[in-house]
Amino acid sequence: MKILIMIGALSMMMAVALGAFGAHALKDMLSERMLANWQTGVLYQMVHSLGILALGGMLLKVSISQFSLAGWLMLAGIVFFSGSLYVMALTGVTKLGAITPIGGVLFIAAWIFVAIGAYKGL
Repeated sequence: MKILIMIGALSMMMAVALGAFGAHALKDMLSERMLANWQTGVLYQMVHSLGILALGGMLLKVSISQFSLAGWLMLAGIVFFSGSLYVMALTGVTKLGAITPIGGVLFIAAWIFVAIGAYKGL
């Protein structure tokens, strides 16, 4: 699926930019805890952007519905997990941390679907 490759690449670009922004522009503006939250968001966005890219590449060769679903779940996980950490770090509203586990569950579900797809289709 070319769309997943495009999404993965754009998400990776954003993660690199957000990582640099955190390291340079935010390092003196945020508390250590909030900067650590920012960095965690960047790390998880990078890892799952690579996952989306890999799944998109595999879907160009094989048609495994679980891989497609996993890619979209990873994207949703990035929005909920990393997005909530970014907003929390910038605003200081720690109640947004309640959203973060939703993204974590989406990531876990995505990797389960990768495993199921590999078992069924490869």
